[in-house]
Amino acid sequence: MNKKRIVVIGGGAAGLMAAGQAAECGADVILLEKMKRPGRKICITGKGRCNITNSAAIPDFIEHFGKNGRFLRQAFARFFSTELVHFFEEKGLPVTLERGGRYFPSSGKAPDILNLFLRWLKKLPVQIRLNSRVKEFVIKDARIQAVKTTKETIPCDAVILATGGASYPSTGSTGDGYALAESARHSVDAIRPALVPLEISGGIEPSLIGLELRNVETKLFINNKQKRKLFGELHFLKTSLSGPTILTLSGDAVDALREGKKVSIGLDLKPALSEQKLDNRLIRDFEKRHKEQFSEVLRGLMAAKLVPFCLQQTAIPADKLAGEITKKERKKFLQWLKNNRMEVSGHRPFSEAIVTAGGIKLKEVDPKTMESKCTKGLYLAGEVLDLNGNTGGYNLQAAFSTGWLAGQAAAKE
Repeated sequence: MNKKRIVVIGGGAAGLMAAGQAAECGADVILLEKMKRPGRKICITGKGRCNITNSAAIPDFIEHFGKNGRFLRQAFARFFSTELVHFFEEKGLPVTLERGGRYFPSSGKAPDILNLFLRWLKKLPVQIRLNSRVKEFVIKDARIQAVKTTKETIPCDAVILATGGASYPSTGSTGDGYALAESARHSVDAIRPALVPLEISGGIEPSLIGLELRNVETKLFINNKQKRKLFGELHFLKTSLSGPTILTLSGDAVDALREGKKVSIGLDLKPALSEQKLDNRLIRDFEKRHKEQFSEVLRGLMAAKLVPFCLQQTAIPADKLAGEITKKERKKFLQWLKNNRMEVSGHRPFSEAIVTAGGIKLKEVDPKTMESKCTKGLYLAGEVLDLNGNTGGYNLQAAFSTGWLAGQAAAKE
């Protein structure tokens, strides 16, 4: 009996998993990758360490994807974090659970993930054809017949489209999959950067560049109304704010900016203290250190890099003695610590975005199989879909889970 031939387009997390699963199920699999080597985005994920998944339970996991997260329930029910960890460890790659429920390869090296996949696919075997960009699908009677690359036409029984989004285009994610999907009668929700640094009006104060703050409460305001707030790390870049809290809030910020709304970030540098408790502490500190200059007192309250910025923003003289600080000046300083507002003027480009928001509309995809509802024999997996989650391993798990399900279904249907 002739084997079912499946073409997988894209050698990222979803494509590698899909290709392997389809081959495990007995299909003849060809993986097409337009770059010189597959898995380039995997190798830079998690600052080169690759945060593969998270220990959160399925309901919590789904919440991290917002309103579209429900789509993932079927895929997660079949292949989730427990199965993924077992998958890697069974193939000889130990993983380690770190703070925030994040799993990493114990080696701390993202390329180890890619190398594991390449060894697995070679053993199955899966044909990997590099420098092979797909130009178009051959579709007849609403069914996939073949794919055309820049080099050849490949007849096939099914296609798994796993080309990724448009973030980090240098890795090969340049949005090619959206046009291919549209040619197969799919509609695509407008793509935009997600998990991306936010630009601040006037740029970042030079003294703050490179500063990383922990235990800060970051608030997102849209048209001066608080939308969300998060506790955690914040990073000051050359012209923008970044770090886990900003990246998580960036999706709502980007959408609001696209709608022409006013967006700002509020920072609470002392979230553990209420305004009253913090005011009481300031009164005690100023009384105890009444003969010291204001700038010296500040060094006991905040990171050294914040001191010049605070002095500039509050307009309290650096050499003013703590005992001479007026009630009005203390209240002004208190507000600066608890609600330091910065206007957001924009966001960084796709080249600096971790993932892509928008993509192939989920209502056109069967969540039980990842098969297209528009074109038979076409399956879709990974970031090309209108799915994007928070940082913490959520997006890679979604890629692996949808890839696993698409590979299984394409081989068995």
